[in-house]
Amino acid sequence: MKTVVFAYHNMGVIGCSALKKHGFDIKCVFTHKNDENENIWFESVQAWCEKNNIEYFTPENVNTKEWIDKIASYKPDIIFSFYYRNLICEDILKLAPFKAINLHGSCLPAYRGRAPVNWVLVNGEKQTGVTLHYMVKKPDAGDIIAQKCVDIDFYDTAKTLYEKLEKLAFTLLDETLPHIKNNTVKPVKQDESKASYFGRRTKQDGLIDFNKTSIEIYNLIRAVTKPYPGAFCYYKGKELIIWWAIPSSIQLQPKQIIKIDNKVYIGAKQGSLELKEVEYDGKTYKEKEILNLLEGGYL
Repeated sequence: MKTVVFAYHNMGVIGCSALKKHGFDIKCVFTHKNDENENIWFESVQAWCEKNNIEYFTPENVNTKEWIDKIASYKPDIIFSFYYRNLICEDILKLAPFKAINLHGSCLPAYRGRAPVNWVLVNGEKQTGVTLHYMVKKPDAGDIIAQKCVDIDFYDTAKTLYEKLEKLAFTLLDETLPHIKNNTVKPVKQDESKASYFGRRTKQDGLIDFNKTSIEIYNLIRAVTKPYPGAFCYYKGKELIIWWAIPSSIQLQPKQIIKIDNKVYIGAKQGSLELKEVEYDGKTYKEKEILNLLEGGYL
């Protein structure tokens, strides 16, 4: 099957590799240029294409007549999207007679939209997964081709959860691509009554509200800790990033700082947080080092 692929990040590499393994004829790949302002901790689809001698493009906007005509010139049988960050217009989606298929990082119809791995942690979900679905005009709303779900551990971070989803995606694609190639899939419509949508996250979304419970704050911390920008507050007028902390039953006032048994706690609406690793004024502090950084009182 002649294939045009839209791909980025580790999932993009996994997707492209799976297509190659299963004999799809990848005519070209659309990916993104690396953002200088972003922490690039993931694999490069561009590098994968160069290694495998596959033509690739990195347009800012693929939904122009120039690029639509370019894609049409390949006469693709099918289109795949693996963690491509931009919406793909209907004029592109309808170019492939076997339709366009997307890999999404949640158990659809829940958590449509951007950054699902981060959002499920922020919201304290117990399970998530990966879904292959047909692409339609509305984001992540097309019929489901296949899906696998996994439990979220209490100590999972966005990175460890993403790694779980990578393994799921590898298995899901390995099992499903032969059926897609043979046109033997049996798609299922999404239940709109169970659908939820979340938008992209920015650094400012990491600002900690200490009027939330310690569990809610912990969920935010683990959702945006390294390699993401981190959850933060302010101490003496400067940004204090909390890279890791665990919830405690010790009851304090919101933003209250207290030291007990060589440990530092900050109060929340309910419970408190035991600080394990923070960053302040460009320097990282761990465990007992935090004792010398933070004074008692309040943030």
